[in-house]
Amino acid sequence: MRVASIKTVMLAASALAVSGHTPARAEFPEKPIEMTVLFGGSAQTIGQVLADQMSKQLGSPVVAVSRPGGGGAIGYSYVKDTAPDGYNIVWNSNSISTVHYQGNLPFGYDAFQPIARIGMEVPVVAVRSQSGWDSLQDMVEKVKATGRPLKVGISGLGSFTHLTAAALFDKLGMKVVYIPYGEGRAPAELLAGRIDVAAQWPSQFVPHVQSGALKVLCQTGAKKTAGPIDTPTCAEAGAEGLDVTMWRGLAAPANTPPEVIAKLEAAAKAATDSEEFKKAAHNLGFTPAFLPASEFGQQIESDDSTIASLMDQLGLKNQ
Repeated sequence: MRVASIKTVMLAASALAVSGHTPARAEFPEKPIEMTVLFGGSAQTIGQVLADQMSKQLGSPVVAVSRPGGGGAIGYSYVKDTAPDGYNIVWNSNSISTVHYQGNLPFGYDAFQPIARIGMEVPVVAVRSQSGWDSLQDMVEKVKATGRPLKVGISGLGSFTHLTAAALFDKLGMKVVYIPYGEGRAPAELLAGRIDVAAQWPSQFVPHVQSGALKVLCQTGAKKTAGPIDTPTCAEAGAEGLDVTMWRGLAAPANTPPEVIAKLEAAAKAATDSEEFKKAAHNLGFTPAFLPASEFGQQIESDDSTIASLMDQLGLKNQ
């Protein structure tokens, strides 16, 4: 009887193994997901809202973790070196190209797997209300008449705001001196009168425009976007053909499984479509513009080529 019992148990175990009754693999996500945020200001604020909304969709926390520095290099390097399992993603932007071509990253956009584009952020150009410049064209005419260069505040050499300002003022034929500041400092320098113009994100100017201290001359995208500051496009204001916008989206390390990317993409879309996200985006001058992973990847590749060419023209390309 004892021998028979042992044989019975062994046969049952063998049958289970053959039939595939092995422990079920946990479905993604089974633990919190870290979303690395590269920058402060509006990027950090809208990233936190996105993370909160994605948490609701996934049923697992998406934790926004700030890893600033090096124009995005610190955060990109961190995420690239994590396991490609979907538990570490990055709130990315065109900065993957600018920081690479500056020589601060030994890898480019193809070190990551696109998840989704979330939206677009359009830089704006602001001056002091007491500058005497009523429009972009008025500024161009009056500055050219003096023969002096325009002092333009940007986030940093090779930053996206630098590329934006260069694209604008080159098109206008202006003599310009670019003065780099840390993230978010250019508006304060403009208010203090140490620069003539600042090219930055709309959210940085809102309180100063509302107080009457600053005025925004134009936004750099081809299409006028809704937001807290009503202003024409720079193309409408005299810089014909100008179209410079920053996309923001999500990416994971290369070789992340397609089924994981698909889950993250679906959660990102639902989050972007939520009323909470739309309200926050409007207040920050951020335009929701969802694109799925495949189309987002095509845009990243196309913009990378454009940025490489522009940085080469400016003498900023070191890769």
